[in-house]
Amino acid sequence: MYVDEPKITHAFQTGEGVSWGDHSACLFCGTEKFFRPGYQASLVSEWLPSLDGVIDKLEAGAKVADVGCGHGASTLVMAKAFPKSSFIGFDFHEPSVNRANELASDSGLANVRFDVAAAKNFPGTDYDLIAFFDCLHDMGDPVGVAAHTLEALRPDGTMMLVEPFAHDELKDNLNPIGRMFYSFSTMVCTPASISQEVGLALGAQAGEKRLSEVAAEAGFSQFRRATETPFNLVLEAKP
Repeated sequence: MYVDEPKITHAFQTGEGVSWGDHSACLFCGTEKFFRPGYQASLVSEWLPSLDGVIDKLEAGAKVADVGCGHGASTLVMAKAFPKSSFIGFDFHEPSVNRANELASDSGLANVRFDVAAAKNFPGTDYDLIAFFDCLHDMGDPVGVAAHTLEALRPDGTMMLVEPFAHDELKDNLNPIGRMFYSFSTMVCTPASISQEVGLALGAQAGEKRLSEVAAEAGFSQFRRATETPFNLVLEAKP
């Protein structure tokens, strides 16, 4: 993060923001290394089972999109666990998509691929599950992203949000984990959102209440906290 301190200083002075792709390439592999252990430890064993009916669909053969997938760590974990389902990861950052496809090739998995696409217009319909891992808050227009997601889901589909753990009130986040996430938010997440259209700037400590408002504004009728860890909130939205 701090390799890019001059860029962030400029963003504070001008209000221009800093796009994800304009950061040092060290951030992209570093982010994967930071989040991957949590996905490997919890995604298949705890997070997906906490969603209503999703495991049964994945075991039978579901259509899944992983939006904002980065290097594809979360996508590959799911694809390995559920060979009957098909997985596609989308990200607007082409170098990350290229790296994800390299990792997919190395894995030998035949049920996963990665394409370049923005979160507000990724292709495809009738998805059973559309997931966002630690990325919705980075997006300029998360309401627009969620609205597009709603259109792309099957009527009984699920939007899964994995977000950094946060309480709804600032004072409740002033602890070691919250301070870490606020630092990420200041250096990466909020400038990334500001650099895009709308620039809602949810930040990495948006909290469940604010995220539920985003889902409701996008048209989702159901929203709940499915499970949590000390580092993540796992949220479920349904049409």
